[in-house]
Amino acid sequence: MAAGLGDIDWAAPWLALWREQGEPVGREVLAGALQPDALNQAARAPVRFVPQTELPEGLAYEQHIFESGCVPTRDGLHDFFNGLCWMTFPRTKTRLNQLQAAEIAAAGIQSVRGPVRDAITVFDENAALLHAPDALWNALAAREWPRLFGELRPLWREAQLVIFGHAALEKLVSPYKSITAHVWRVARPWTSTADLDAWLASDLTATKLAAKPFVPLPVLGVPQWWPANEDPAFYDDVQVFRPLRRSPAPAQYPQDLSEFGAGRLISSPSPLTFPPSVPG
Repeated sequence: MAAGLGDIDWAAPWLALWREQGEPVGREVLAGALQPDALNQAARAPVRFVPQTELPEGLAYEQHIFESGCVPTRDGLHDFFNGLCWMTFPRTKTRLNQLQAAEIAAAGIQSVRGPVRDAITVFDENAALLHAPDALWNALAAREWPRLFGELRPLWREAQLVIFGHAALEKLVSPYKSITAHVWRVARPWTSTADLDAWLASDLTATKLAAKPFVPLPVLGVPQWWPANEDPAFYDDVQVFRPLRRSPAPAQYPQDLSEFGAGRLISSPSPLTFPPSVPG
């Protein structure tokens, strides 16, 4: 049986930033409110949430949001967390939508998305935001897992990490070891969510996104995030903590984004070099 809002553990460390706004909305939905209505009632997003049936046939989801200011919203965890993202990171979500609309205006809807739309979707669905000391970041970028989570483990206390992608948040309701986020490096520490939102919105450009500056992070490896990772052997699983591949073969992905719940007239992604998260 698929997980639902009642299965969310708001005490989970990856939900620390989301709990204040998300828990009250979740209670409203569990009490019987329609999900779009509960999100709208919070009145913290720059958009209005509407039932999925209000998405006009033949119109791209992102284009509809850009033109109408309305976000078609289904029941369930995926669109619940997407709504929380709009509430918590309004500038960043608006910026992502503007970039999507600009790409659609320039190239239309193609059978395969271009590199910018591809990267926007990856970011929106699966990004994690990390500010960390250089030594920690360099070890992560090099996939030096024993060093990252062993020798450098104390440095994680100096890091700031937020799971941004709503598909990643959805997966973490039923955690499994191989859940892997695409990390976007935050250049400076943030003092508040609003501060991070403002910085991130300004950092997201079409050029930077097209370069796909993501680094994979199996999120349950983060110290203090999962009890099992206190045992160093947790990191010995090379199917999860994979070494850096110098000349990777392009990964093959299906023609839809059903894993991300994004079946809304967005075309298939171009190949990425990151392995997909699969239950392990």
